[in-house]
Amino acid sequence: MTTQLTDEHTSIRTYVQDLRRRVEGIEILEPGTGTTRYSHDAATAKTAADSGNLGPAVVLPATAAQVQEAVKVAAELGVTVVPRGAGTGLSGGATAQPSEVVISTEKLTAIIEVSPLDEVAVVEPGVINADLNKHLEPFGLFYAPDPASFDISSIGGNIATNAGGLRCAKYGVTRESILSLDVVLADGSLITVGHRSIKGVTGLDLTSLFVGSEGILGIVIKATVRLRPIPVARKTVSAFFNSTAEGTDGLAAITLSPVRPAAIEFFDTPSLANIDAHSGTNLRDRGAALILIEIDGYGIGDQAADLATALSAAGGRVTVESDDDGLRLWELRRSGRGLPQDKWYIGEDIAVPKSQLPKVYAAFPALEARFGVDISAVSHAGDGNLHPLITKDKTPDDGTNPPASLLEAATELVKVALSLGGTVTGEHGVGTIKREWAALELSERSREVQHAIKAAIDPQQTLNPGKAI
Repeated sequence: MTTQLTDEHTSIRTYVQDLRRRVEGIEILEPGTGTTRYSHDAATAKTAADSGNLGPAVVLPATAAQVQEAVKVAAELGVTVVPRGAGTGLSGGATAQPSEVVISTEKLTAIIEVSPLDEVAVVEPGVINADLNKHLEPFGLFYAPDPASFDISSIGGNIATNAGGLRCAKYGVTRESILSLDVVLADGSLITVGHRSIKGVTGLDLTSLFVGSEGILGIVIKATVRLRPIPVARKTVSAFFNSTAEGTDGLAAITLSPVRPAAIEFFDTPSLANIDAHSGTNLRDRGAALILIEIDGYGIGDQAADLATALSAAGGRVTVESDDDGLRLWELRRSGRGLPQDKWYIGEDIAVPKSQLPKVYAAFPALEARFGVDISAVSHAGDGNLHPLITKDKTPDDGTNPPASLLEAATELVKVALSLGGTVTGEHGVGTIKREWAALELSERSREVQHAIKAAIDPQQTLNPGKAI
């Protein structure tokens, strides 16, 4: 074991020396306590802190050529590379060991071009999602994908996980907004995939392959993204119901109406109570379940009236919110919930066909009784993506590890989603945390095909091995 660690440290030391010799001025952080934050993402921060391990070596390229050289030297020396965006991921996709090298795209922050007539922008991967939209405002355009972490997550990280967010109901996930990518492969070569044009079917659709690949196939160093006109109007509509079940049944009224909202979010009873406790609000006074809707575009008054009619008929108490109240409700959606510090908990990211959402919520009570847990969920109801929070009280006998029943409950909830035609992850990715659950969803042959693709593009397993597949 000592020899292995020594060999690994020698390889990293050689890598750092070789890269500095070949690329003058490239920024490299030596492994140690100063790089610990690069060993984890948002999902694995606590585990990494508890482990006490030193951080990995970190390369901070400032140009595409520097990314190429950093990867090329790693391939030559047999050093494993972990690509990293802003580190906001929620699946362990950017975790790194001291024996690995992190290549961070945080310095690649250029917005290279905005073309209003083509409705595209060309950006580097380190651009923060919210910063891109601020830059686009004077052009009357916006970039549609908006994960809850939009103000801290990078475009490169969004591409790596095919991030979703609140407005997927109307505008789709990240994949629908990516036209073309420049990607550094595992041998350091650079390729362009996709097209600047909206249409383009030459060759295989490698763009879609790289989007959502979690850094196991290549490192994105430039993206051509699709833009849309900023809507002429936006309005928030809320509908409160007397129970979670009534609320989930009310979702069908939106689908059957002529309105196609930009965002549809659903909050069950415990989620509303959680927000009230964490944020000092009084949402539970208004009802036991909430459908929160954003509509946009022309005819905003007609859209609001049609929604109010449909949701009122389904038992909802409907309010067309003022602009200020609407902004406050959306902020509560993004950051109003709190994590229980005095309980064990697991967060999930399952998705089902949106017609099946009522059945997922209806399954919670039986799972709670069976495993002695509490389950709540906020959902991107417009596309069937739930974010359940499973909690369990701590006891003196637990020790430092959560009881097995917590993970068992989470696994059974995943199986419920799969039985309804769903998936184990709607937008966070598989990373390291959900690989066992992914095996429940993917057939053996499907996994063989995915590993064959990985082997064809990265035969030495240089890029982010052990993640995603």
